[in-house]
Amino acid sequence: MQGPKIAELAAFAAIAERSSFVKAAGSLGVSASKLSKMIRALEERLGVRLFNRTTRSVTLTEVGEHLFAQARPALDGLSDALESIKAFRDTPAGTLRLTVSSVAAAMVIAPILGRFVAAYPAITLDISVKDGSIDLIKGRFDAGIRRDKRIERDMVAVRITQPARIVTIASPAYLAKHGTPKAPRELRQHNCIQFRLADGTIAKWELEKGGRKVALAVDGSLIVDNVDLMLRGALDGAGIGYLLEPYVNSFVRDGRLIPVLEDWSPRFSGWHVYYPSRRQMHTPLKVFVGFVRSMNPLS
Repeated sequence: MQGPKIAELAAFAAIAERSSFVKAAGSLGVSASKLSKMIRALEERLGVRLFNRTTRSVTLTEVGEHLFAQARPALDGLSDALESIKAFRDTPAGTLRLTVSSVAAAMVIAPILGRFVAAYPAITLDISVKDGSIDLIKGRFDAGIRRDKRIERDMVAVRITQPARIVTIASPAYLAKHGTPKAPRELRQHNCIQFRLADGTIAKWELEKGGRKVALAVDGSLIVDNVDLMLRGALDGAGIGYLLEPYVNSFVRDGRLIPVLEDWSPRFSGWHVYYPSRRQMHTPLKVFVGFVRSMNPLS
């Protein structure tokens, strides 16, 4: 025997509560005739009569009273469960699991972390900092933050920061001792701080001027896989660094770092939140994206 459908049980409970097909139909937003067909189908499926019906009244049979007593708590529980899901979707609460690159962690997450947690205490941020390609589904992440070049095409990508330049910078002490490069090829004679990617390779420095692009395999005595270490090395005079301009602006302003080859600074399209295209952007993620954008207006 095929079991009763939830819609049929909900219709049954509505009639039982109101002792009226017409009133129950109004509350459910269906016609009385459709409601009557649903109850007949339920009674046929169960093989029992649930209501005594006359032209003046509708009352439960003994079997109907038993079913109502058993079904009502279950239907209430289901309703509560659905309401809790709605609240989860519509209010800023729940857990947001993010995977972010080390640079994104430093530039996007770190500056807003304290303010976001204070503004949305009901959202739990679960952040994993890893460079390289990360499978969101296997890792059970809600979303990631990367530069658009490193986001798979089957993902939805939402830009959350302004575009920026990537600049080569060095400390005054380094430039005073080793001189200032005037062209990209001169970087080969300098101690450049290299960055190791997650796959073990050393990243090339991509430079651009007037549509002309150059990708250089630089050399140097310091290799890092962390943007903070590259910044530290540049500040301490260990070599020339290659970093996003917003990340070094404060040090340039106070004179601790000096940009070199400024007219060869390529553009960075901005940081993007990305998530699987078949998923909806759930409420904690919507709130997070909106908050980051409020800190980094896109226009």
